[in-house]
Amino acid sequence: MSGILDLLDSPMGRQIINGVSSQTGQPANKTGDLLSMAMPVLMGAMQRNASTPEGASGLLNALSGKHTGGILDNLGGLFEGGVDQSVSDDGAGILGHILGGKQPAVENALSQKSGMDAGSVAQILKVAAPILMGVLGKQASQSNVSDANGLLGMLGNMSGGGAGSKQQSLIESFLDADGDGSILDDVAGMLLSGSGSKKGGLGGLLGGLFGK
Repeated sequence: MSGILDLLDSPMGRQIINGVSSQTGQPANKTGDLLSMAMPVLMGAMQRNASTPEGASGLLNALSGKHTGGILDNLGGLFEGGVDQSVSDDGAGILGHILGGKQPAVENALSQKSGMDAGSVAQILKVAAPILMGVLGKQASQSNVSDANGLLGMLGNMSGGGAGSKQQSLIESFLDADGDGSILDDVAGMLLSGSGSKKGGLGGLLGGLFGK
């Protein structure tokens, strides 16, 4: 099972990056960099949500219902002439669900880390979220994922490592920096600590984790 960053390096990933780039008018290289930072954060937030029975049930229902992966079957059509408003609206709903009140902090931190304006970051994430759900839906179908344990295992593998991996525990600690159980806590501070000469923050963390 390939990880989410492997997907971004694949032909499909390049199609996604180029499509999202054309949608927002941002350079493809900056769009790719942003997605490689944002996708693991979104995956980690989904894992946090799926660690509760209610969260796992909701995500399983979404992956077996609306988000079964059909969006991936016609990426050319998705981006041709601009992404349909319904897709962006769907993305906004997904982001609101998995990031909650942390969404503005995440978007602002990614904006400063990537050098891209926050409006473009928000637009890119709205398009990326339904695509990510489609990837997960297709994988869940192929792997016959039908319960919370299977779901968490799949998310762990696609985040870059299996259960108990060092990578996963680091992503987990990043998502809840002060240990209070709040999803994506302190995300802005951790992202921005990587700016300048200091080699830290999410960019440094993910670079070390995923060899990017």
